[in-house]
Amino acid sequence: MAAESSVKVPRIKLGSQGLEVSAQGLGCMSMSAFYGPPKPEPEMIKLVHYAINSGITFLDTSDVYGPHTNEILLGKALKDGLREKVELATKFGITFQDSQMIVQGDPAYVRAACEASLKRLDIDCIDLYYQHRIDTHVPIEVTIGELKKLVEEGKVKYIGLSEASASTIRRAHAVHPITAVQLEWSLWSRDVEKEIIPTCRELGIGIVAYSPLGRGFLSSGPKLVETLSEGDGRKYLPRFQPENLEHNKRLFDGVNDMANRKGCTPSHLALAWVHHQGTDVCPIPALAWVHHQGTDVCPIPGTTKFENLTKNIEALSVKLTKEDMAELESIASADAVKGDRYGPGFALSVKLTKEDMAELESIASADAVKGDRYGPGFGTWEHSDTPPLSTWKAA
Repeated sequence: MAAESSVKVPRIKLGSQGLEVSAQGLGCMSMSAFYGPPKPEPEMIKLVHYAINSGITFLDTSDVYGPHTNEILLGKALKDGLREKVELATKFGITFQDSQMIVQGDPAYVRAACEASLKRLDIDCIDLYYQHRIDTHVPIEVTIGELKKLVEEGKVKYIGLSEASASTIRRAHAVHPITAVQLEWSLWSRDVEKEIIPTCRELGIGIVAYSPLGRGFLSSGPKLVETLSEGDGRKYLPRFQPENLEHNKRLFDGVNDMANRKGCTPSHLALAWVHHQGTDVCPIPALAWVHHQGTDVCPIPGTTKFENLTKNIEALSVKLTKEDMAELESIASADAVKGDRYGPGFALSVKLTKEDMAELESIASADAVKGDRYGPGFGTWEHSDTPPLSTWKAA
């Protein structure tokens, strides 16, 4: 087991509804699903305890991880008074039938899913309950209406959305305040910056960034693909395919080169960039510099390794200047990615200059990544608009 990080993890207000969390969370999915075989339960329970003791108290799971086994794992990990020390987020809305993803958001399903998650987690109330994917056959007002009832009944404290469009977020927020929106945001996934991020900030909604290290690509680069097992879902994502990988390598090379010059790791640099989206400034091409409002962004990198968790925490100590961010902006430009999306302590003294930030921005330019984030059929915010409420007829 790695030594605990000496970096103190700050606390932040996530959104405007009162939820306070650790400034960095822990994505728990890979412990149980999608990234190869499930990891040994006793070891993962120790990892959760290690995270909590290190100050990472914002834990993220879902009923589809396993399915169900990740929630059960966390339920076991949070015994003996630990439940009161964490902010626990889970999700509903996705099931798989005959290898096909089914998205549901009707009231009966929402309620049944919540009750089942409460039982598996062995808790009385979920701190933050997300709709994992948007059911485009059910008006969002109907789904949020049922979630509002669960809040009133004390089974849920705060409501969140995941992979929702700006218009869907607005409609949902009009029914009941949305505390947080979870979305993929990193140097290699930046399409949310045009509409979704501004909408969240306008409405006082917190932003939870999943896959902030590009599913590991921003930590290891193309060599990551060589290590993936047949059961690892990343092996089949468009961005990891040969026709896109050579192009996407340029983004990693740019980040890695800058990290080497600064004496830190590429994962430190990439994760620090996400952290700074909520606390620093970032350039808008062809316009003036604009200031991002407050600490409203919480990345939730996932890991199954103690040493990686320590490194992720160390990224909180990396300070990025305007120039550093500008460099990263040019590195992770709009065409930087092709393909759809679907040692300890040495980073503690890293301070990035204005020139560093400018270089990182140039590395992660718009064309730095090639390939979609996901393959066909996996719902994302681009396809999350729901029918109007007037079309709904309750069963």
